[in-house]
Amino acid sequence: MGDAPATRVVIAEDEAIIRMDLREILEEEGYDVAGEAARGDEVLELVRALQPDVAVLDVKMPGLDGVSVARLLIEERLCAVVLLTAFSQRELITEAREAGVMSYVVKPFEASDLVPAIEMALGRFSEVRTLEDERATLARQLRTRKLLDRAKGILADRHGLGEQDAFRFLQRAAMDRRIPMDQVSREVVDGRLVPPAPGSPA
Repeated sequence: MGDAPATRVVIAEDEAIIRMDLREILEEEGYDVAGEAARGDEVLELVRALQPDVAVLDVKMPGLDGVSVARLLIEERLCAVVLLTAFSQRELITEAREAGVMSYVVKPFEASDLVPAIEMALGRFSEVRTLEDERATLARQLRTRKLLDRAKGILADRHGLGEQDAFRFLQRAAMDRRIPMDQVSREVVDGRLVPPAPGSPA
């Protein structure tokens, strides 16, 4: 683990003293504080520019509140999010959870509160991103399969090819031109690619 890069954190807190405490705790715990902001709208731009692993956001900030910033960061899959909240703001936790926030810390906090919250947020963010990637891959595979089936149907109905011959035609066209099967299938569906007429050279 010695050469692993430090987890990069952006912090957003409008009170300078708390912001300083946050930086001190995080750096003592081995995190790399990549940037800090006092306003919600500033931290949004900061995260987009610096691409940290996690953002630690105060719930109440000028410009844009922490829950709104968190919602945007999570929607854009930019980084994990930890919210800082006061006891009096506990009703906001439900709203934060609905926005996709996976971890929060109640003020006043210590390193023993902050570190587990950050690690939990990082772990859950990683899981969500992996699931999103898997879902996107499955959706892409399903689209390709549907397109392939449509192309085979067209080759059967319009050109009299059996299923195996239709598949071989698509496969050969993809290999000869070094393009994906879905692209070849799309050309067949659009009428831009047709098999040679019977008796003509392949």
